[in-house]
Amino acid sequence: MKPEIVVIGPMYPACAERLEREFTVHRLWEAADKTSFLQGIADRVRGVALYALHGCPALVIEALPKLEIIASMGIGVDRIDLAAAKARGIRVTNTPDVVTDDTADIAMALLLATERRLAEADRFVRRGDWLKGEHPFGRALRNRKLGIVALGRIGQAIAKRCEAFGMEIAYYGPRRKDDITYPYFDDPVALAKWAEILIVAAPGGAETRNLVSRAVIDALGPEGTLINIARGSVVDEVALVEALAVGRLGRAGLDVYVSEPNVPEALLAMDNVVLSPHTGSATDDTRRAMGDLTIDNLLAHFAGKPLLTPVI
Repeated sequence: MKPEIVVIGPMYPACAERLEREFTVHRLWEAADKTSFLQGIADRVRGVALYALHGCPALVIEALPKLEIIASMGIGVDRIDLAAAKARGIRVTNTPDVVTDDTADIAMALLLATERRLAEADRFVRRGDWLKGEHPFGRALRNRKLGIVALGRIGQAIAKRCEAFGMEIAYYGPRRKDDITYPYFDDPVALAKWAEILIVAAPGGAETRNLVSRAVIDALGPEGTLINIARGSVVDEVALVEALAVGRLGRAGLDVYVSEPNVPEALLAMDNVVLSPHTGSATDDTRRAMGDLTIDNLLAHFAGKPLLTPVI
């Protein structure tokens, strides 16, 4: 008998197909009455699979008394109720490492797009404005001061790429990393004062909510650039929009937002902002690898083997 699992929402097609082959799948998102749906399968379901942004709230966990594992396709687990899972002894896995390079690449794409004004330049050419004169200049990356908020896997991958562009790098985190030689700041405001560009690579969740505060944004200043490829919740979005609108912050490149897919309307009209629809890991190569790792964690659990990438 195949183990029975609940899938919270639509998955990457190759992952969805493999889930169907390996397990008996119950699609929660298709249920008109989710409470009744869960009640009808509660005595059989042992696992949950989800895309990280869909999340797994306590009400789902509490509705499944035989639940043993929650396998998340993505690195962030801020939308999974980890406390509820831990209280029940339910294992949780995610998919680190496989998302690192693509997410770091998106950070670089946004960095280049903002500093070299690529989105503006594209619109400039399409409007025929090049026929009337030269496009405003952008700014070089070499010798610029880059601050990275959180130097985990993705932060370090970003730093490596920025080194190749000849940038000066420093970082903020909850603690200094002994094996890292970049200058360390124990206060994000101090890092922002030092930096010309700030890239946010911190995990989401209550501990980092509004970590990039109004004070951090103001410290970065009217010539500064903010790049966020982390979670929208890590940045005080209201303060960010206001600072960009009045010129207290120079530019921004954003891949994430507080209420995705809803983007603050004011940002849509700003030429000093480059917007991306949360595409950090959105390549076929990486999504396939994420899906495979999600399923391999489930298979390992049900086979009584060690989990590949456990969170708890």
